[in-house]
Amino acid sequence: MAGTPQSWHGRAGGMALLAVLVAGLVALPLVMRTPFELRLMTVIFLYATLGHGWNVLGGFAGQTSIGHGMFFGIGAYTSTMLFMHFGISPWIGMLAGAAAAALCGVVIGLPCFRLRGHYFVIATLVVAEVVYQLFAAWDLVGSASGLSVPIREAGFANFQFHRSKVPYYYIALAMLIAATALVWWLRQSRLGYILRGIRDDENAVASLGFSPQRYKLIAMAISAAIVGACGVFYAQYVLFIDPPSVLALGLSVVISLIAIFGGVGTVAGPIVGAAVLVPISEYSRVWF
Repeated sequence: MAGTPQSWHGRAGGMALLAVLVAGLVALPLVMRTPFELRLMTVIFLYATLGHGWNVLGGFAGQTSIGHGMFFGIGAYTSTMLFMHFGISPWIGMLAGAAAAALCGVVIGLPCFRLRGHYFVIATLVVAEVVYQLFAAWDLVGSASGLSVPIREAGFANFQFHRSKVPYYYIALAMLIAATALVWWLRQSRLGYILRGIRDDENAVASLGFSPQRYKLIAMAISAAIVGACGVFYAQYVLFIDPPSVLALGLSVVISLIAIFGGVGTVAGPIVGAAVLVPISEYSRVWF
């Protein structure tokens, strides 16, 4: 039972193990010997967070998307444009990028959620490709040449660190912890139960008086916002964005594959997927 001493001890043990794991990750940069290892861990955290974002829609709500790369790009372009033209802090740009991605997700979801199964998958693919071509030809956002993030004094205020990349590691870790906590809460919440009900039997959920369209749009907004925030982090990390790097179809496939590999609809799935697939990708790139 939930209230038995055994269950409380189990939860306490789980929380203690989690605290030790987080403490170990916080201390890990102190023992890393090469910049490659630091970058590898940062990328793992980033892709695990992206996997969490996809999992909200694809894992919990059962709406498989192969177009989430467009939300990544929308977040990156939003913060970069605000920083370049208005001098708005990238931290505020991260909120704006997440909001812009969420808004675009809702706008796209309104027509696309009328489709189900393979038709929805194809629709997300088509929309993502349209967005890619639009940004590649749009002079205001740099078209195919891309945009370089203006270089500012290093520090947290400007979200730029030139001599050491360790701060990026901790920011990515914080994003992953926040996303994991959000997904864990979502899984236990009423919203999470409704989304899983939609995944299992959408008609049954509708018969109970819940609007599948409404809840799928909520899931899309949350999912897109997480992915959009990751796009802002990426823009500040590499200080350059263009359509192939932040809007490509391959990125959308990787985001979905990480969650699917680790286990859709689970809290640990995207973390496991990123921890396995990202090192394989990075070490293969180095070796071959």
